[in-house]
Amino acid sequence: MDAGLDAGLVAAARAGSDAAFARLVARHQAPVRAFLRRTLGGSFDLADDLAQDVFVAAWGSLGRLKDPDGVRSWLYGIAWRRAQDAMRSGLRGQARDRAWLETAEPPAGISNEDRMSLETAMAGLPQDQRACVALCLADGWSHAEAAEALGLPIGTVKSHVTRGRARLLAALTGASDDA
Repeated sequence: MDAGLDAGLVAAARAGSDAAFARLVARHQAPVRAFLRRTLGGSFDLADDLAQDVFVAAWGSLGRLKDPDGVRSWLYGIAWRRAQDAMRSGLRGQARDRAWLETAEPPAGISNEDRMSLETAMAGLPQDQRACVALCLADGWSHAEAAEALGLPIGTVKSHVTRGRARLLAALTGASDDA
C-alpha cells in the first residue's frame, strides 16, 4: 500500500471529503476483512460486520489519527481491538461459518477439506498468535508492521509467528507440538 497516497486521502477526508474517505475504505476494506476472518477463525459474517464497524469508527475518529502515513496500521489496530472484543464476548457463529465453508468453492489447488483443516488449526491458536500468523504469514506483513498494528513488542510478534507456525504444522501434519 502507498502510504503517501493514504496520507493525502486522510488529509482530504479530514477536510470534509467523503469521496477521499470512500477511497481509503476501498483501498483497505478487503485486507481488513481478510485479517479479521483469519483472526476470528473463519467467522466470515462476524468479520464482515466488524470490518464495517472498523470503518465507521475510523470515520468518527479520523481527526485523532496522529500519523496519516500510518493509517493502515491504525485501521488494523482498530480491527484487532474489535476482534478481541468480539472473541471475549463469545459472538462467533461457528455453525454459520461451517455451513458456508461446506458450500463455498475452494480456491484452485486447495481442497475444501484442506481449507477447513487450516481454518480449524487457525481457530485453535491463541488469539495473539492467530493475529500475528494472519498478518505475517498470510498477509506478508513484516514483524514490525504487525507489532505496530497489534500493539505488541516486536519480539513477542516474532515468537508468536514462530510458535503459531509450529502449531499449525503440527495440527496439519499430525506431528507432536513442541512449540
